[in-house]
Amino acid sequence: MPREGAGPDFIEALARGLDVIRAFRPHRPTMTLAEVAKETGLARPTARRVLITLQELGYVRSGAQGFSLTPRVLELGTAYVRSMGLWDVARPHLEELSRATGESCSIAQLDGSDIVYVARVAVPKIVTLAVQIGTRFPALQTSLGKVLLSALSPEEVERVLAEPSRSGLEPLWRPGPEERCSVLREVGARGWALTDEDLAWGIRSVAAPLRDGQGRVFAAVNVNTNSAETSLEHLTRHHLPLLSSAAGEISADVARLESVPQVDRVP
Repeated sequence: MPREGAGPDFIEALARGLDVIRAFRPHRPTMTLAEVAKETGLARPTARRVLITLQELGYVRSGAQGFSLTPRVLELGTAYVRSMGLWDVARPHLEELSRATGESCSIAQLDGSDIVYVARVAVPKIVTLAVQIGTRFPALQTSLGKVLLSALSPEEVERVLAEPSRSGLEPLWRPGPEERCSVLREVGARGWALTDEDLAWGIRSVAAPLRDGQGRVFAAVNVNTNSAETSLEHLTRHHLPLLSSAAGEISADVARLESVPQVDRVP
């Protein structure tokens, strides 16, 4: 039965396949057929056909404990990043920022009430939370998310945060409306955001906005540290200026890329 609100051109089978892929979460990497059917609301025969199709395409594998995703699913996310050209622009700046700070550096964008990582240069360290391209966290509790939310109007913030998080993570900091508005106003005024164990124990980071050629915030970049290793003073006095410089350089490169005329090739 087609879902409510779907138009005549809506492909229900494709939607079901994406529903099955999204059903797998960090706390639920392997599921049985029955669990997939329950999570997606699909009938067991339908869920089975979707899983078999995804398995044939290389996106799902089956084992003794059930079904799980394969690394090929990452292609779906990296296709988005490649199509933007953001990685090509940001990579040298992220690598230099990581070398200068000795820390992992990432770029994320807003997706509902979550942030989604779209570029990253990682430094091997013991961290509380594993991060890779496509990882999502609740936006409000991350420095990246605070930057992105601060660029929205109060009405947009309310609408975005009303959407349920799909990260599967319970953050430590749960501010009320007044505290949240105050924090986002401060972030917007100073142009950068700090997170000190708001998301999880041991996670301390600082983030700055990335702007396109029109001055609009389209993403954010951060430096992520371990609170046991990096003090707030070092984070803000040493890492923050380097981060701000890198953010400006990435934004300038994005603006230059956008200004280049796009010429269609004629066969």
